[in-house]
Amino acid sequence: MEPESMKKIKIDTKVQLNNGVKMPIFGLGVYQTQRGKQTQEAVLFALEAGYRLIDTAAMYDNEEDVGMAIKKSGIPREEIFITTKLWNSDHGYHKALAAFEESQKKLGLSYIDLYLIHWPVEGLRKESWKALEKLLEDGRCRAIGVSNYMIWHLEELLKNSSTVPAVNQVEFSPYLYQKDLLKFCNSYGIQLEAYSPLTKGHKLNDPRLKTIASKYSKSPAQILIRWSLQKGLVVIPKSSKKERIYQNADVFDFEILPGDMKVLDSFNENLHTSWNPSSVQ
Repeated sequence: MEPESMKKIKIDTKVQLNNGVKMPIFGLGVYQTQRGKQTQEAVLFALEAGYRLIDTAAMYDNEEDVGMAIKKSGIPREEIFITTKLWNSDHGYHKALAAFEESQKKLGLSYIDLYLIHWPVEGLRKESWKALEKLLEDGRCRAIGVSNYMIWHLEELLKNSSTVPAVNQVEFSPYLYQKDLLKFCNSYGIQLEAYSPLTKGHKLNDPRLKTIASKYSKSPAQILIRWSLQKGLVVIPKSSKKERIYQNADVFDFEILPGDMKVLDSFNENLHTSWNPSSVQ
C-alpha cells in the first residue's frame, strides 16, 4: 500500500493481494480466545464494529466458534474474510490436505479466504506448500500464504515454487520492527500482516509511547495499530472485550506525522512476545 493513500484508509479498506484477491487491512485475531461463548461474542462484537477480517487457526481450537459467529451475524459470507492455518503436526502433503478439510468442516464454510502455513517446520514445509497450491488450484481457498517466515524461509519457498505467497503473517510492532523482512516482502508483492501488534500489552506503559499517544489524544494501543497500518501492513489486534475491540478500530480518524513515525521506528529492540522463528533453518 502506498504511503500517500494512508489518509484515506478506513476500517473497510482492502489491499489487493498478488493474485488479485482483496483483503481487509484490519481485522480481529482470536489467538488464546477461549472456545465457546468468549470467541463467538468477540467475533460478533468485531463484526458489529465494522471488522471484516477474522483470523483463526487449527491450533487455537476455536474455528467452530468463529464459523458459528459468522452465521449468527447475518452478514453475507462474501463480505467476511476468513483466515485459518495449518498446524505443525499436520505438515506433509496428504496430512496438510486432511487438516484443511478438518478446518473447513469446523468453520462450516464452503471456502476459506486465506490458508497459511502457521510455522516453517523443517523438512516438511516444501511438501506442505505443494498441498496449499493444490487447495488454491481447486478453489478451496482464495489465497495461500505463510506465517512466521523469515527472509531465508521465503527465499527457499520462492526457489522451489512458482506460487508466491500472498501473505506472510509475522509478529510486528515498533518494538519488533522487522524492516528488512518488510522490504523483502514488498519487493516480491507479499503482503506482510502483523500479529501481536500490541506487544501483548508488554509495552503499553512505555512513557515514550504514552507521550506520543497523548499528543494525538489516542491510547498507546491505538498508536501501535496505526503505526503498523501506516507501514502498509494488514493488522489483526486481539481482544475479547467489547470496549477494547471498538477502541482498537478507532484508528482511522488521524494520521501519525512523519517525525513521530521516525521516533516510533527507533523503539525497535527485537522484542518477540510469541515465538521467535529466527532460529528455524
